[in-house]
Amino acid sequence: MDSTRRRNSQAALTSLEAAAASARGGFACRFSTSEEFEMALIMERRAQGRYDQRKTRWPAIMFVGGALMAGAVVLFG
Repeated sequence: MDSTRRRNSQAALTSLEAAAASARGGFACRFSTSEEFEMALIMERRAQGRYDQRKTRWPAIMFVGGALMAGAVVLFG
């Protein structure tokens, strides 16, 4: 009876140690430095399309408008 109890307690202890090791593994970080984390974050955001530069024409339109106004002031001023 004593050997049965010892085997059961040993099995329970082994099971508990395995569960603890598994739980500790869940908290491990994939990145060893903050640079690796930031690089992975940027790569993921690029894959999502967050850093795509949208083609806007406002700067060109404002430049042309300003040049026309400056030309009008020079010609008619």
